[in-house]
Amino acid sequence: METSSIRASEITRDWYLVDAENQTLGRLASKIAQILRGKSKPYFTPHMDMGDFVVVINAEKVKVTGNKEADKTYFRHSGYPGGITKLNLKKVRQIHPEKIIANAVRGMLPHNRLGVKLLKHLKIYTTEVHPHEAQQPKPLAL
Repeated sequence: METSSIRASEITRDWYLVDAENQTLGRLASKIAQILRGKSKPYFTPHMDMGDFVVVINAEKVKVTGNKEADKTYFRHSGYPGGITKLNLKKVRQIHPEKIIANAVRGMLPHNRLGVKLLKHLKIYTTEVHPHEAQQPKPLAL
């Protein structure tokens, strides 16, 4: 029995619309990562980009459990001595709420060139308005 491998020209990509309102961050991010990766497709191949596009709306209304709103921190470093910046989830939600979901999904994708390419298929918007109506995204119930 031979193992078949799919060609890049045979890959079909769909668009999905996810409403993040009142969704738990980790559960939402893991489902989005699976769709971006293409793991739900029967011809999944780990080294290829075969996932679908995901449009996330209402990113500012995603919920977290426990005391994460005050305790969860995001780190950045400028590269200079003493250049570390820490922000908690509450502050990030005020400034860039789309980065909360993007950061969670990025941690669940491969940490290589493929993961960077897959993350470009994720479109996140803070409100219900998005410019992807022409792609006719299918609503995804989580």
